[in-house]
Amino acid sequence: MNDKNQAEVDFAAELARLTSEIAANPDDDNLYYQRGRLYWRLGRKSQAISDYERAVALNAASPAAAALTIARDVMNFFNKDLYNP
Repeated sequence: MNDKNQAEVDFAAELARLTSEIAANPDDDNLYYQRGRLYWRLGRKSQAISDYERAVALNAASPAAAALTIARDVMNFFNKDLYNP
């Protein structure tokens, strides 16, 4: 198995673990934050933002608050030069 395939398997296993832990502990903001970080790395930005929002709703002091701000900044970035060469 090559490194890329192994990374995909590792990400899938971690995602399944976090999702299972969230089901068992739905009020743990850190689990939502960790899963959001994983979703972001996988390019699943809307799911990451949803998890960050949930973590912040559970705990306003969560590190997800900073991650949510950054994620929104990234999503709101607009460079007119990229669209009008």
